Amino acid sequence: MIEPIVNFFVRVFQWIGRGIGFVIGIILWPFLWLAGWYTRRGWILKLVVGALLLGLVALYGNFFYATQFWKNFNPNYPDTLSFAAPPAQKPADIQDTSQTIEGGEGEIRTCTRSAVVDVAADLIDFNVNQNAWISSMILYKIGFFGIDWDNTPFMDNKASFQRGVNQAIRRTSIELVDTIGRVRGTSQIDRDLQDARGSITFDEETWYFGLQPFGPKTPTPSFYRVARNKLISFNNRLEKCEVVFNARSDNLLQLVDRIASDIGSTSDLIRDRSQNNNSGWFDTRADDRFWFAYGQLYGFYGIMRAVRHDFQQVFQSRGLEPLEDNLEQQFKSALRIQPLIISNGSEDGWIMPTHLTTMGFYVLRVRSALVEMRSVLDR
Repeated sequence: MIEPIVNFFVRVFQWIGRGIGFVIGIILWPFLWLAGWYTRRGWILKLVVGALLLGLVALYGNFFYATQFWKNFNPNYPDTLSFAAPPAQKPADIQDTSQTIEGGEGEIRTCTRSAVVDVAADLIDFNVNQNAWISSMILYKIGFFGIDWDNTPFMDNKASFQRGVNQAIRRTSIELVDTIGRVRGTSQIDRDLQDARGSITFDEETWYFGLQPFGPKTPTPSFYRVARNKLISFNNRLEKCEVVFNARSDNLLQLVDRIASDIGSTSDLIRDRSQNNNSGWFDTRADDRFWFAYGQLYGFYGIMRAVRHDFQQVFQSRGLEPLEDNLEQQFKSALRIQPLIISNGSEDGWIMPTHLTTMGFYVLRVRSALVEMRSVLDR
């Protein structure tokens, strides 16, 4: 009675083993053919091909290291930041200028470094100097056997995270140029800030060579390094009392409103993905959405800590400290979520987690805190 059952399962496992062997054979066939071809060649061709293969192996080794090891990643990095104190006394001409400006309460800060500019520059340094910029690496552009890495569950988490951080830097640079880095909207735009904005908004995927247009190009990280240098240059001039930082309530209102809008757009992307693609661990784009949102919150967490320092007078006069404390708590709660594999399961599912929905929940809480802060500033 038992022997037929045992034989049945033996045959089943034999079929499974043969199937696995067949699949492995298909995968290994190109490599076996290449090895056979290589052994039949002359020593000069062997030397050339061997050098190319070693170079390719080294290139993929570096690519794997760059994508899997995150240098100086610290979700609590705002707690390690220290900002310059304002000078004891401003030059007389700066004091007189600040008294003639109309608008909401605040101050025209100068002769001291801006925390917002310093944090933005540090985030660029974190993205392209302390870590390799993944999105423009040649192997990332080639993809996985021609498949975009963003459409696979491999090698793309860090790239998405970096793009999220970069989105926070871009938003900050735009607001610095348009409002905060000049006395009023009709005054001259600061050249350093304008150059920084132009460089940080450059294409995220440019390598040393391209096809459209055809020819050599300046890679993306080089543009971002220029943006960092221009931000540092602006802050150095600000410290020398040569430029101003308009830390007034109307500018803070616009900055908070724009950040809330950016985060709201990310929330919509997460909602769309979680509602229309409940594939659990098999959703290959869920990790992109998750880590982009994570990177965006990571960047804005430090930016908002710096905003609190630069706009200290407005925070005190409007009683924004409790709202900022709540906002920072929401950032911390969101950045604690670091699953090894991102799952986009159904909200009422019981097997696969819903990491994407959970991140979307925290993104909405951050946005809600920003909207509350904006409402107070708008009164």
